[in-house]
Amino acid sequence: MPLLRDTDVTAATSRAGVEAATALRKRGYRAASAGRPADAAKLLRQALRELPAGSDDLEAVTLRIRILITLSYAEAETGSVADGLSHLGTAHDLVSALPEDHGLPAVVQDQRALILHRAGRTEEAIALYDESVARMEAAGVDASTLSTALVNRGLTSIAYGRPAQAEQDMWRTIALADAEDLPLMRAKARNNLGDIAQLTGDVPTALGHYEDADRALRLLAPDLVPRLRVDQARAMLSAGLAQEAAEHLDDALPVLRRHRVGQDLAEAELARAAAALLLGDRPGARELAAQAQRRFARRGSKPWAEVAALTRLRAEAEYSGSVTPRRFDRLAARLHDAGLPDEAAVATMLAARLALRRGSRAPSAAIPVPRPGAPIDHVMLHHLCLAERAVAAGDPGTALAQARQGLTELGRVRDRMGGLDLLCGTAVHGRELGDLAVSLTLAATPPSPTEAFDWLERTRAQVYRYEPLPAIDDPVLARRVAEARSVSRSLQHSRLDRRPVAELERRLEALRQEVSRLGWHTSPWGRPRPVTTSADVTPLLRGRAVVSYTRNDGTLHAVVLTDDTATLHALGPADEVAELTRQLHADLDVLAPDHLPDVLARSVSTSASLRAAALDRALVHPLLRVLDGRDLVVVPTGVLYAVPWSALPSLHGRPVVVAPSATAWTTATTGPRSAHRVVLVGGPELPEGSAEIAALHRAYPDAVVLEGKEATATAVLDSLNGTRLAHIAAHGTHAPDNALFSKLELFDGPLFAHESARLPNPPEQVVLASCELALSHIRPGDEALGFAGAMLASGSRTVVSAVSKVGDKAAADTMALFYEGLAAGRTTAQALAAATAPDPLRRPFVCFGADS
Repeated sequence: MPLLRDTDVTAATSRAGVEAATALRKRGYRAASAGRPADAAKLLRQALRELPAGSDDLEAVTLRIRILITLSYAEAETGSVADGLSHLGTAHDLVSALPEDHGLPAVVQDQRALILHRAGRTEEAIALYDESVARMEAAGVDASTLSTALVNRGLTSIAYGRPAQAEQDMWRTIALADAEDLPLMRAKARNNLGDIAQLTGDVPTALGHYEDADRALRLLAPDLVPRLRVDQARAMLSAGLAQEAAEHLDDALPVLRRHRVGQDLAEAELARAAAALLLGDRPGARELAAQAQRRFARRGSKPWAEVAALTRLRAEAEYSGSVTPRRFDRLAARLHDAGLPDEAAVATMLAARLALRRGSRAPSAAIPVPRPGAPIDHVMLHHLCLAERAVAAGDPGTALAQARQGLTELGRVRDRMGGLDLLCGTAVHGRELGDLAVSLTLAATPPSPTEAFDWLERTRAQVYRYEPLPAIDDPVLARRVAEARSVSRSLQHSRLDRRPVAELERRLEALRQEVSRLGWHTSPWGRPRPVTTSADVTPLLRGRAVVSYTRNDGTLHAVVLTDDTATLHALGPADEVAELTRQLHADLDVLAPDHLPDVLARSVSTSASLRAAALDRALVHPLLRVLDGRDLVVVPTGVLYAVPWSALPSLHGRPVVVAPSATAWTTATTGPRSAHRVVLVGGPELPEGSAEIAALHRAYPDAVVLEGKEATATAVLDSLNGTRLAHIAAHGTHAPDNALFSKLELFDGPLFAHESARLPNPPEQVVLASCELALSHIRPGDEALGFAGAMLASGSRTVVSAVSKVGDKAAADTMALFYEGLAAGRTTAQALAAATAPDPLRRPFVCFGADS
């Protein structure tokens, strides 16, 4: 064996060090690209230690530069911006000593721009990016390096307000990625296209891009999905979906903390604080924003820290009397200096609102006009400030004009939304402005009932004024719904067999979130119709009365329209009525079982009767003189959606229709009627169901009947399409946490409200002879979501369903009398009133939509 000279040993050792460092650098780069900067920093520091010290070998020096470039990002993410820039300074010095340009100077410059962008120093970053991309193109760097630079420049262009340039960079990246087989770069570019669409206010398109990126990242780089969740949550917040955004962020935050992704973690905490604000959790919002502010400050991300300070101060002002307008003014100046004019404008407007609230008629600064393309919540805040200033100046006319203009602009944003719950969610941005307008009309001297009615129509249940468009088939959505049905069925069986269900519950929740996201962008929801006014409604009443309830300043009010009168009534404390409604609902749930022991049944019936009588005195008695025995169209508010109206003594046997708005009632009343087919569905495990379906089949001999194994979700959906009357006798469940997953139990699993809401030709009349499927989750603006609500919003004219649990026998008895009434020529509301009158407490069925 030959002996090695010292120089040979040194060379071999150096070679081994370079090879080890190369392998570690590759692993570190992959970790950084996959969203694990802490892991990357550890590997890259180890790589530096493996390199031979003081070597002037070109390969070793070049490798050291590349390690430092990646390490700079990892250190900036997990430590501070200063740490990252320090490594880049060393890399720059080494690059300057290289004998020729290998494209590395541009890469160092690109990395510096990325770190500055992440720190919120956007203007500095964009200039560096423009120069570095040009230098890379001139040097002919590889596709991976150039596409990375294009993605990063695109991100900065988004923040800098250059969406066209950003979009150009993203599509160029996608072309490079497709040509060079770089799937991760393609996914990142799709993610950024979502950011661009969000910047321009196109939330459905943004969510579509995010969903495409989500599918790819889950396979290619799962650790990047939490970052994507932050982007998705921001889009949800812009559409008012605070609860959905909070759930996405709550999933992402533990992973971001575990991986010590400093900037992304702080941004997630800040977005979660914004969600808490929309949900009314001021203390939680303040704590999250303060945490994000500290994290940004430690990183040296001053602009981001000031944005977090704005959210923190906003939360403090909502529940603390110590915040002064001057604090907002000082913060506005800092935000302006940091190059954040939109956020500075928000701080100035909040200062003005706080000054007005404290009794100052002269806000400390002029109320700024939002720039074109500003977020809708900024626009609404602008109109709210101007309206409140007009109120303080004793000019309610100007205040109402501002409210009208603001709600019109909100309507234009809503018109671009896709998916039923996106439409509902946007109402949150107009909540305060709408409440102010209604308050002004109720407080006017003398108040105008018709003006109050018209403002209520402008501010409530706007989703029901859309004419649904045909849904675009989406095979991914169809597969996910089918999976959700299967998992839901397995979950039910596991619970019955007392097997562990935690994993199934997690899987079902993940599927529910994905189905919701897919539904938001697969197609636009519909074309807007005009809002109905009192003048439009009156000619359609023909002996009926519309009662529109609203809550304002803690008091429940009712506007009553008849053929010849319009009256306004203050009814009393709204909280007392809400509590009575909840108590009555609880009593009816206890009373529902068919074989309840007599002693318990008598006790609960007595309690329920007393509460129904108390509700009757609060809601109906003060209106009886005006109602004068007329049939009723009731437009509820909030918890009143759960009132079993036929159970109120004054309304026993009286036809009542419940509509989410007068606009919805008018549309359903005047819409065309063309269908003739009848469908009868019998679900599983319903003792009275077979006899009920058989009896109805005798009454409708040409009906399509689906029972037993034939009553599958797909078969029922197909049969419902284009039907005049659909009777469904199946167990159902309202899902208050995700109302569009309220469900009917069929042979192969549940049929979700999400599916029924997108039928091309929904049934004109639906009878849900099952439990509590009339219940709704009420969002701001009285946007009611649930199974019955989804059917109405999708175009069904009438839905008959129960607002609480109902026994199988009670349901069957109600349906028998109901169909006898229909056969005798009564309208739906008339037949249902007669069918519930014999036992109204155990027959809590309500006619929703319009009479037919």
